[in-house]
Amino acid sequence: MPEKGKGTDMPEKKPARGRVLVVEDEAYVRTSLGELLGQRGFDVDLSGSVADAFTSLSRWPVDVVLTDLRMPGSDGLDLVKKMQAAYPYLPVVILTGQGTIASAVECIKAGASDYILKPADPDALEVALERALRTRALQREVDYLRGGEGVVDDSPVGASPSWTAVLEMVRSVAPSDSTVLLLGESGTGKELVARLIHRQGRRSKGPYVRVNCAAIPLEMWESEFFGHRRGSFTGATADREGRFRLAHRGTLFMDEIGDMPLQAQAKILRVLQDGEFDRVGDERPTRVDVRVIAATNSDIDALVADRRFRQDLFYRLNVVRIELPPLRERRSDIPLLAERFAREVAARLGRPAPEITKHVLDDLMAYSWPGNVRELRNVIERALILDPSTALASLDLPPVGGLAASPSAAVPDGDDLNIRSVVARREKEVVIEALRRSNGVRKEAARLLGIDQRNLAYYLRKHDIDPDESAG
Repeated sequence: MPEKGKGTDMPEKKPARGRVLVVEDEAYVRTSLGELLGQRGFDVDLSGSVADAFTSLSRWPVDVVLTDLRMPGSDGLDLVKKMQAAYPYLPVVILTGQGTIASAVECIKAGASDYILKPADPDALEVALERALRTRALQREVDYLRGGEGVVDDSPVGASPSWTAVLEMVRSVAPSDSTVLLLGESGTGKELVARLIHRQGRRSKGPYVRVNCAAIPLEMWESEFFGHRRGSFTGATADREGRFRLAHRGTLFMDEIGDMPLQAQAKILRVLQDGEFDRVGDERPTRVDVRVIAATNSDIDALVADRRFRQDLFYRLNVVRIELPPLRERRSDIPLLAERFAREVAARLGRPAPEITKHVLDDLMAYSWPGNVRELRNVIERALILDPSTALASLDLPPVGGLAASPSAAVPDGDDLNIRSVVARREKEVVIEALRRSNGVRKEAARLLGIDQRNLAYYLRKHDIDPDESAG
């Protein structure tokens, strides 16, 4: 049976550089390699034959295989060929004491990722394994992006005091590995900030993986986050890498964390605490080195108080807390954002960017933007599609409850000029008006407000609004 290498005796909870399966028929050499690689930060499993190696591969995940070429029975070349059929993306490094150009060429043609002569220089061996691990990580990322999750990075736009404060916090936290919790309404740019933290951090060359916690059915949670082994349940026709494994040595952005089911929260807590999880169907835990950035548009403090979100998980996530301002609190950034979006949309449509007239800018500045930056982009895109002229002279803003009112309409009549109080009152008014106009139909009210029904539910809770009473 496969042996657990002495090289795996590493300090508990310390993330490994990767799991290496060493296949070597000589016990002394096998043990020595395990100790060497363990000292250099790798997780190591040891097998004495090709048959034992495949038993190991069927029971727990491996990142790279290091195999001797000459062994009794099936040798390293046989292993490479079988690996190409069963695990085509798993790199194999060949180690041999009888190297010839012909054998090296044969191994590389068969699918080996590298070829090293015995006695192997420890540094050269480490470099070869690192190279193989980088290739494996790149393949994971390519597969992930081909699955439709890739998004083009956007650089942040804005110079308002509230947005500048966010960027200052990003610059401070990015070089660390601390967990970050991003809070803000839908459309405020939480994913943009998460990508910015990743790009400015020491993991920038590693993968960036995004997962929407609200979009995963409870029965798929373990498979989606931790992966599964082929045949581990009905419908598992192939091995699957979970999001945590895909993000190894990189960043996992967990969006809509407030919508995570309670049953799943304990499993996520274990990964954050110990850096390890159990893939469905595996017999041994997988250790990962992942930075987590979480985000929510929910009132996370209220969810914790209501016991709908675990307090211990909240403390794990709430290490560095960054609150993103809504667009109405950074109005001076609206012209910059509008010009940026106009250029991008025009380029995609294959025409020059239009001039944004003063009248349009005034309308943009007066609107309250319940959908925030995302809504602004959509408005600009719709305007450019409907009006191909060289000057953008009109917009289609939703006329909901005076949302597109003049700037003076936003000023309260009384003495209370506290901006948060004013904004909260205005939010409540327009939500109630949208419910009245839609006769209490939430889907229609959300459409009028330019938001989705989940965000409408957030505003109903925030302002303690009964939709039936407000329908009028």
